[in-house]
Formats: sequence, C-alpha cells, structure tokens
Amino acid sequence: MAKIGRNDPCPCGSGLKYKRCCLGKQEAGTIPTPNKKITVSGEAGIIRQAAINHQETLKIIGVFIFFSTAAGDAWILELTEQDAAMVAQNGKAIDVEISEQAETISINWSHRFKIKNKRFITISYQDKTSETYEKYPAATINSTLKKIQRRFSSELLESIHVNDDGQETTSPA
Repeated sequence: MAKIGRNDPCPCGSGLKYKRCCLGKQEAGTIPTPNKKITVSGEAGIIRQAAINHQETLKIIGVFIFFSTAAGDAWILELTEQDAAMVAQNGKAIDVEISEQAETISINWSHRFKIKNKRFITISYQDKTSETYEKYPAATINSTLKKIQRRFSSELLESIHVNDDGQETTSPA
C-alpha cells in the first residue's frame, strides 16, 4: 500500500488536499485508512483523462512524473534514465504498453527527454527527431530530476541501462 502524501489529492474524492480533508479524521481514528493501490498504469489513466479534459496536472511518484497540460498533452517520465512516453496528445488518448509485475515495471518508452534553457525537449527513439515544448512544466521537472539524482547513489543510477531499442537491461551485480 502506498502512503498518501499530505499535499496529495484526498482519496475520498473531495478535490481537496489530503491535509485539508481527511488527514485530521484519519489521525483521530474516525475514518479507516484508504487501501488504494497506486499503479503506473492507473496513474497513466488518470493523467490521460486530465489531458483529455485539458487540465494541467503534475504528480510525482518515486522516480516517475506524470503530467498533463492545458493543451491536452500528457506524459509519463522516468527520471533516472530520462525516458518518456506520451499518453495523450491534443486531448486524444495514446495507448502505451505498460506491464507491471510484483518486482518490475515495463513501459514501452517512445522518447528520451531533457530540460535545456528551461524548455522540455524530447528525442524520439524511433527516428531520433527532437521536439521542444515551450509551455511544459520544465522547471518542476528539472528540480525533481535533481532531487532524485541526489537521493540515489550514482552506482544505483548507473546500474539501470536502456538499449538503443528501448529495452531495459540491468548491469551485472
């Protein structure tokens, strides 16, 4: 079970932050602890729907960032390898293969991303084309990327690699 952060949306569906809604009731023991399992595919569906509704949203879970824009785009980013997969474009859903097992998560990444000059830039794995997005949350992504890199050792970050074909491999231990 994943822990609900104080600033996360309340799982009761009120639209308020958890700290402003059910956290106090939870601590007082007047409501049961929600038993909601957070999955990458579930979060991808949530962020995809936000994009279809043209809502700006950003959520960080571990090494993943899920975000949508008012223009109707939505992405999943993996911060250690800087992989990206677009799950909605211009308000239309894009299917992305996501496989979750007890110990592994496999996503069919379509792009790599980088932040340069406060801009979000993607490079396609398929044809190596680059695209720059002006109105994406580049500053938030960049600061989160730096936090993740400080949190994990360089040895751990280097132990996960992605081949040119986008398949994940791990270095021998």
